[in-house]
Amino acid sequence: MSRKAIRQSHTGDQTVSLVRWSGPWDSSDPDANFKEEVAAYGLLEPLDTITRLSESLDIPVGALVRYVLAKWATGGSEGMLHIGGTSVQRMHNACQIAEDEDTDEARLLAYEEIRQMVQWLHLPIEDPTIYD
Repeated sequence: MSRKAIRQSHTGDQTVSLVRWSGPWDSSDPDANFKEEVAAYGLLEPLDTITRLSESLDIPVGALVRYVLAKWATGGSEGMLHIGGTSVQRMHNACQIAEDEDTDEARLLAYEEIRQMVQWLHLPIEDPTIYD
């Protein structure tokens, strides 16, 4: 599969076939949950929604598909940009310490630390005037 599934035109536009996939995968596969979602979402017809959105907003279908793919593919990076590298590192460190200690107490402490960070990050959503 890989790059062979992507065709490139003389203008640089890329064409990808939307294919359904149903496996197989082994239940012990560490990516089994993701593969199960790929198979489940493959039953849907996303172009119906994209086409209606295209007609409604007067944006080409291909531009919307590119947007959706780019937004999904960069979601993790975008999330880190929003939260910030320092906060992500603090959350990771809390989890790593808990895993290294390998106790329920350490995991509960990590949960509490991360819960407080998320609560702080949520404040402007809860009250948009908080920093006015």
